Amino acid sequence: MKLVKFEIAENQLIGVIVDNTVIDIHAAYHHYAEVKAKEHLNQEALPINLLDFLQTGNETLRLVQSISDYVLQNDVEDSSYKIFYSLSEVTICAPLHNPEKIICVGLNYLDHCKETGMEIPTSPIIFSKFTNALIGPNESVQLPINSQEVDYEAELAVIIGKTAKKVKEEDAMDYVFGYTILNDISARDIQLGDGQWLRGKTPDTFAPIGPYIVTKDEIADPHHLDIMLKLNGEVMQDSNTENLIFNIPFIISYLSQSMTLKPGDIIATGTPHGVGMSREPQVWLKDGDEMEITIEKIGTLLNPVENDNEPSKCS
Repeated sequence: MKLVKFEIAENQLIGVIVDNTVIDIHAAYHHYAEVKAKEHLNQEALPINLLDFLQTGNETLRLVQSISDYVLQNDVEDSSYKIFYSLSEVTICAPLHNPEKIICVGLNYLDHCKETGMEIPTSPIIFSKFTNALIGPNESVQLPINSQEVDYEAELAVIIGKTAKKVKEEDAMDYVFGYTILNDISARDIQLGDGQWLRGKTPDTFAPIGPYIVTKDEIADPHHLDIMLKLNGEVMQDSNTENLIFNIPFIISYLSQSMTLKPGDIIATGTPHGVGMSREPQVWLKDGDEMEITIEKIGTLLNPVENDNEPSKCS
């Protein structure tokens, strides 16, 4: 399934994407309960946001799949609920806005290591972003006034589905709920000038994410997915997740030895070659740019770029 958080008439809802249609799963749930006269169905059983959805486990996922299948296979035109929306009717939001953790892996593609001239890491390089950085599809990345060297990074993001603590590598995929796209926007002058990466990695709007969470059953092998980023229509990054240095099971196991991973935690697995910093001449994001990331079997994440014109309060 492709799960989505969408907004219509100022209401944020959870949906399932089928082709170019969004199924409002709460409306579908209520219709299903009425038609089947299943009074025993708990009308509060479906969470109202995707983080709560993830925390309820596989039982809720199976229920949503069953209800989605039902409304697709039966005539629901006479329903008192509006169940279906076209993608053009709704605004797609960031699928998650308040995860406990956003964990990122640096220098995790062989081709990216080569372009930067850095040695291949012997263990994962880990850093974090905060929730202030999260934005959804079509929302603008804002260029901070204290950076002149803002870069893009297309990344496959893993969404954790259940609590993981000290898990074995061979069991790690059991803890994956699904996958999405994350753009690890980076202020290189701050990132490299500070001596550590945090301040350059997590300014406001620096983690565009989405458009959907694709459940892991839809992707047989996440290590063989084409990944591409276009800047103003020009291909800048074009690779495949087979070039990951540390694969997803290793990363999950590695992290879980030190920290407990929770449902909804986001792990961005690194970016391939083609970043602006490593180009000649270097390419930095500017006001009016448009970034478009496509990952096979997931979708496309598009975000414009604009200057942050709010004046600094520092003298």
